[in-house]
Amino acid sequence: MRILLVSDLHYTLPQLDWVVRAASSFDLVVMAGDQLDISSAVSLDAQSVVILRYLALLQAAGKVAVSSGNHDLTGPDAQGEQCALWLAEARAAGVPTDGDTLTIGDTRVTICPWWDGPLGRDALEARLALEAADRPARWVWVYHWPPMGSPTCWTGKRYYGDAELGPWIDRFKPDLVLTGHVHEPPFKPAGAWAHRIGPTWVFNPGRQIGPVPARIEIDLAAGTARWFSLLGQESLSLSDAQAPPRSVF
Repeated sequence: MRILLVSDLHYTLPQLDWVVRAASSFDLVVMAGDQLDISSAVSLDAQSVVILRYLALLQAAGKVAVSSGNHDLTGPDAQGEQCALWLAEARAAGVPTDGDTLTIGDTRVTICPWWDGPLGRDALEARLALEAADRPARWVWVYHWPPMGSPTCWTGKRYYGDAELGPWIDRFKPDLVLTGHVHEPPFKPAGAWAHRIGPTWVFNPGRQIGPVPARIEIDLAAGTARWFSLLGQESLSLSDAQAPPRSVF
């Protein structure tokens, strides 16, 4: 199984075009949040219409999993906490997204929403506990924000991570956690695109300018992961005890 991980495309249409062209070469395309961009002159409503069209193209090319990020929130849910309301249209069209689970062979992909308050946080924790009780051979999470303290959330000045995610990784021990949100880590000497926490690999491709997104390609059959960016590329074996020294610095 080959996975393409991108995140934080922020309504960068040339990068979305690239992902659509590349999609057929992978068994699963993961978009780990922040499809929209709150700083854009284009309204979020208009952006969401365009992104939904891209998701339809990706779905036609193969399998796709889409999680929300903080830029994707467009209004309150039934409990009054902010959520990506527009992704309901993607789900209705058959695209797996927030709250959905995708099974490919022996791999389960749990798509986690960007939770905006204690009710969403508690609901997600309960869901992870439920799925852990029926754990598959391989378990992958899509979760927009890397865990606090990981080099995958190092901005170059501070660790900017999710305080809840680390304890959940320690407790439930997924095989892979596919993240984004913090743009800088792979491009900083003390940062990283990959970090092993016990049996779990955490990945964050980062964000770059230009028509091609920073990305991570994971080949589960070969047991490899490769990061591609304007700096070049790096690779690791999923059997490694830790990420190897950075080669681009």
